[in-house]
Amino acid sequence: MFTYNIVLFIKIQEEGRKEGNCMKRLSIILVIIMVIGIFAGCSKSAAVNADEIRIGVNYELSGDNATYGNSSVEGIELAVEQINAEGGINGKKINLIKYDNKSEPAEATTLTTRLMTQDKVVAVLGPATSGAFKATIPVAMQNKIPVASGSATADDVTVDSSGVKEYAFRICYSDSYQGTAMANFALNNLSAKKAVIIMDSSSDYGKGLAENFTKTFEAGGGTIVAQEAYVAKDTDFNAILTKIKGEEFDVIFIPGYYNEAGLIIKQARAQGIDVPILGADGFDSPVLLELAGAEALNNVYFSNHYSSLDENPVVVKFIEDFKAKYNKEPDAFNALGYDLARFVADAISRAESLDGESVKKALEETTDFEAVTGSFSIDENHNVIKNIIVVELKDGAQHSSIRVEN
Repeated sequence: MFTYNIVLFIKIQEEGRKEGNCMKRLSIILVIIMVIGIFAGCSKSAAVNADEIRIGVNYELSGDNATYGNSSVEGIELAVEQINAEGGINGKKINLIKYDNKSEPAEATTLTTRLMTQDKVVAVLGPATSGAFKATIPVAMQNKIPVASGSATADDVTVDSSGVKEYAFRICYSDSYQGTAMANFALNNLSAKKAVIIMDSSSDYGKGLAENFTKTFEAGGGTIVAQEAYVAKDTDFNAILTKIKGEEFDVIFIPGYYNEAGLIIKQARAQGIDVPILGADGFDSPVLLELAGAEALNNVYFSNHYSSLDENPVVVKFIEDFKAKYNKEPDAFNALGYDLARFVADAISRAESLDGESVKKALEETTDFEAVTGSFSIDENHNVIKNIIVVELKDGAQHSSIRVEN
């Protein structure tokens, strides 16, 4: 539009030589209009940033992973509502710029570009899943604006063979972290010496958990007496269970998701296998109870980011506030979203300025941050340092939870 106006102005000047003073006056008017337009645009841009701090929200609000995305955003919005009610960040209110990436990594990338280049956010929260979150990191690196996830658990999210991803952060455990923690739990809390692994070989999640459980369990003096595999959407596990019944073991570790784990547990108990069964955060779904049945879900333990049984005052207050706003019990993704928003807001409040580099530096310097999912610090690889929660199920319900040092 600006280029068009200049061309028009030049053409009118040329005509003005022919038409005389009338056209010259018209040219002056056009120049004034252009100048007013330019200054009005600048004024509008400044006003956007004057009294608010813009934070992007890039989540799976529809599509296959909408459950994770919507739960995370509920927690984020509760946290921001509270922060703004408390006066905002250094007197400035947070303005969340929220988009739905439709559970598609390519869309997540596009939205991150939009948030950073057009909406001028100082940081982006999300996505929830590892694949979508990793797709946004090149954009963050290019624009030097941090992205942070509450639930991207893949081991290579923040660091890989090429080094630390400078503008990527997360506040959840990695897959390997959970595998290590559950091996330590088996060794130290259950006094297990021999274990069987029944793993989901179709997912990086299952393979990563199995690898790190094995490494830690064997390093602690334990023995893996059998390792069996299945793939997602399998429903009949009786052949595997019949095979392992011939072995002597103290625990079964199932690194996989609730869809298959629920059926494995049900079929194992039906075959008379009553040893403790261990899992990771993939167990955390009401569907586990629907598939396994309450009777089978005893002596079952899994690692998680949060438990409603935690008596920490921070957790108790969060549950009260969440129920008051949404009239339901919060889940782990609600808690992780809440912590993520407060983590990023805290860093922004400590940053020397509102540029991406300063916010990144403040995120890196986070230590002993008091959170619903446990007090944590950020390590040199932009991962969290915190104890993991292990939940015990009794008749299908959460019966107890303990924090286990990793």
